[in-house]
Amino acid sequence: MKKNLGVVLIFVTIVIKSQVAIGKTNVTNTSVSLEFANTENKGMIVPYVESTASSTENGTIIYDVTDHKMKYLKQGSWFDLSIDTTGQANIAIQQSKTELTTAKTMIGTNTSDPANGILVLSDTNKAMILPKVASPHLNIISPAPGMMVYDTVKKQLVVYNGTVWSFWKP
Repeated sequence: MKKNLGVVLIFVTIVIKSQVAIGKTNVTNTSVSLEFANTENKGMIVPYVESTASSTENGTIIYDVTDHKMKYLKQGSWFDLSIDTTGQANIAIQQSKTELTTAKTMIGTNTSDPANGILVLSDTNKAMILPKVASPHLNIISPAPGMMVYDTVKKQLVVYNGTVWSFWKP
């Protein structure tokens, strides 16, 4: 009986994970696939890449270590999110590692999505809410290159290139 209950719980957990909250107990918006708590001064760090050639999925966001810039892919072209050209990052820790190309986490109900990425939000009717931080340039003490947050004071997307924060407003 205990064994069957464990199998049922694992199955239910896998099936129900169409929404994920990080740093809090639940997602507060039904239109969200991934939501972060806004109670801490922490951001989300995007993947570091040494070559953009293998990233072909529109909407991909990366930290390009060749020019130390945050970028996103739109209609097959890379767009700079960093603005500033003085970025820096130490990638020595990852250079000795072998990439596991099958490593992937998918959040959402569209599990047939073939998108190639480390973290794939597969729902077509939900979005991700970035970590919310008031004045991240003042309140995140040791930001990592490739960090991304939403500034609740300036109401802007903010990215860190390893040297400076860039503030984006549509």
